[in-house]
Amino acid sequence: MRRKSSLVLLALAVFCTVLAPLTRWYAFPRLAKIPPSQYQEMVLEAKPATLIDYGTMKAKRVPKISIVQTLKGNVEASEEVERTAGRDVVVWDALSYVAGPDGKMVSEIPERYIFDAHTQEPVHAKGEAVDGEPVRRDGIEYKWPFLTEKRDYSYFDAQTRTSAPIHYKGTRRFQGLDVYYFEQTIPWTKVPLPKKMPVKGVTPEAVEKMGTTRWYTTKRMFWVEPVTGAPVNGEEIHKEELRGGDLLPGGDKVTAFAGHVKMRADYLAATVDLVSSQRTLVLLLTSYLPWSLLTTGAALLAMSLYLEARGRRTGGRAMAA
Repeated sequence: MRRKSSLVLLALAVFCTVLAPLTRWYAFPRLAKIPPSQYQEMVLEAKPATLIDYGTMKAKRVPKISIVQTLKGNVEASEEVERTAGRDVVVWDALSYVAGPDGKMVSEIPERYIFDAHTQEPVHAKGEAVDGEPVRRDGIEYKWPFLTEKRDYSYFDAQTRTSAPIHYKGTRRFQGLDVYYFEQTIPWTKVPLPKKMPVKGVTPEAVEKMGTTRWYTTKRMFWVEPVTGAPVNGEEIHKEELRGGDLLPGGDKVTAFAGHVKMRADYLAATVDLVSSQRTLVLLLTSYLPWSLLTTGAALLAMSLYLEARGRRTGGRAMAA
């Protein structure tokens, strides 16, 4: 009876030991992924800010500028890309909508971002675009990979339509979470004007014909929870200028928008709560469950060996008698 029990315990020990790495290296890549239907909204603010007055073509100080960012999963488009990509794909239709203190539109830039649901690497497919113009991304955008590493990453900038390194600057404590802090600076770069302008009848083509160009620079900062790869906070020190041409008095330059953009407090708190709950789920697959299975397997093996040894001692004494 003891021998049968020891064999059962041994079988269970082997099962748990084999299941532990399978949970980490097989189940985790298949279960930890961004859902294709995810919808997310974020509100950021610059208080105060500088904004151009298109009536006078001069910059003025305003109390607040709001930026509403939405990410909407396009399930139909992701399924179409998956047919040829051979992997789980997410398609985000994103919109960055900037509103002045009166609530009126300052600019809006739509994007279509296509990426691997697990690794967050870009997937190049038809429809990948910024403001209606085709792009080919290199590097991440919006989200870091699961189990983010302490290293620099390539990060895509929607304004310049190019990618540049975003640098790991160390580990910090943020609202009860250990996070990785990343920083990227985009130097002054000539960028396209948004296709939808805030002044009726004024188009990017008309502005460009007048010889006026748009320039942009930013310092981008992210606090990333490394287990989920989700930013729990993001800020930008952002500045845009219109330069030269007949549109500006004297053909000089004027600040179109400048401010320190930060997440609004209520969205910041909601993001931290959401990421904290997702962190537990990822740790279950990468740490808690694999280590529990290994520990259980070792305990079952020890019990099996104990019963086997005890059975042999009992059998030996019986034969001697």
